[in-house]
Amino acid sequence: MGLDLSMTCTGVAFPDNSTAVVKPRGKGYGRLLGIEERLCAAVRVARPDLAVIEDIRAGLKGDAAKVVPMVHAVAILALGRAGVPYVLVNASTLKLYATGHGGADKDNMALAALTYAGRTFPGDRGGDMCDAWWLRAAGHAAYGEPVVRVPQLHLDALRAVAWPRLPNGTPVLTPRPAKPKRRRRVAA
Repeated sequence: MGLDLSMTCTGVAFPDNSTAVVKPRGKGYGRLLGIEERLCAAVRVARPDLAVIEDIRAGLKGDAAKVVPMVHAVAILALGRAGVPYVLVNASTLKLYATGHGGADKDNMALAALTYAGRTFPGDRGGDMCDAWWLRAAGHAAYGEPVVRVPQLHLDALRAVAWPRLPNGTPVLTPRPAKPKRRRRVAA
């Protein structure tokens, strides 16, 4: 399951390859309750093996610095209650995987989904569903079950993620070992 979390519109990609958005009603913290209720219901019905969540961007300021971590906490709590493990994927890593460019925007992500998988995401919140779909695709690729074929260079971007070992699967994309440091010879 892929989750592109937001206080206003969360994108969700389900195990059956369908996508949806969660648009909570209300204002302020009341939205958090709506997000939790909808995510709990989605997880209960979908029963995913893993949730792949876009990580919190570094350097958030203002209200976003307060609200975005709260949305993540609510989602992680919902997953924890259901016993669903999760992994966080940096936005730049996800964009590298999807497009080959870490600074890609939502239009680039949508174009990559159309190019590599023939997928479109209609509506004014299609970008949120698209990002969630790419997160789900990243999870499948990490465990050797790709749902989309991308160039190897794109796929290698996912090696930056610490994919968890699951009861029914071990990640095939593991971090590359660091190059050994050369020892300097000391003159005797």
